[in-house]
Amino acid sequence: MKLPISLNRQVEPLVRSLSDQAWSLRIVESPTEEGVWVVDAGINAIGGIEAGRQIAEICMGGMGQATLTYGGSAEWPLTIHVHPQHPVLACLASQYAGWSLSDKESGFHALGSGPARSMAQKEDLFEKIGYKDSYIYTTLVMEVDKVPPRAVREKICQDCGVEPYNLTLILTPTTSLAGTVQVVGRVLEVGLHKAHELGFDLNCVVDGIGSAPIPPLDNSDMVRMMGRTNDAILFGGQIKLFVQSSDEEAERLATELPSSTSRDYGKPFAEVFKEHDHDFFQIDPMLFSPARVLVNNIRTGRSFSAGAIDLDLLEQSFKE
Repeated sequence: MKLPISLNRQVEPLVRSLSDQAWSLRIVESPTEEGVWVVDAGINAIGGIEAGRQIAEICMGGMGQATLTYGGSAEWPLTIHVHPQHPVLACLASQYAGWSLSDKESGFHALGSGPARSMAQKEDLFEKIGYKDSYIYTTLVMEVDKVPPRAVREKICQDCGVEPYNLTLILTPTTSLAGTVQVVGRVLEVGLHKAHELGFDLNCVVDGIGSAPIPPLDNSDMVRMMGRTNDAILFGGQIKLFVQSSDEEAERLATELPSSTSRDYGKPFAEVFKEHDHDFFQIDPMLFSPARVLVNNIRTGRSFSAGAIDLDLLEQSFKE
């Protein structure tokens, strides 16, 4: 499918704006020895909520808005809302953290998200989406607490077909405010990815919107924050999808999509992770989805909902 848009061209002004605001956003940018631009949004830099919000929009390839409100839940009132104009393109071709990058010599491993994925084409998912991008400049976001080694940086440049000075790496550890905000901003993305795993035809998705609470930060414990950011979506995330399908398919999607349908649902994510020997691949992949789902079939006007916000599990995760 040839689309008249380049996610990487679309996102370039947002990355430039992030750079221009570096001091006020409390982020630090610097070039590597070969010329890759690295944006530190929480490793040595302080970063913050607004940096995370802007990075969430960069993750969506410049194709969506991320906004923050305060006052939703009495206990956990800070909420992020995401609304991409083209949900499948923004969330799955860009925002999804699906590019696995590693270096045996240094022991480095991380998942990359952002519009660089649509140029590298390293995931089978792109065959389903039918989208491939090409541009002179690209951006990759990584949830890491150290700068990727040169071997990884060079691989990214090679796979994307760009010169080092045309690659920007944005680093947002989960133990930072920016990292926490941009991870929870994936609430709609995880819903769409699960819809894909359930076999729902992504071409039937017309629009979508999602929201989830921002958890309290503990910048000393990566596993705790990985758990809390996941739990914000699993127990507090809500999405609404507008689809064109049969009512049977729309109802099946709503029924099967919530996180509560997973065999691993019922405990804070950090506990589930520990029980599975800290191995993501042992965790039921159907767990990664929002708590509550509403599907509106615009073809018939009918709506179907399932799941529920679980304040007890949110409190257990956010306070322990």
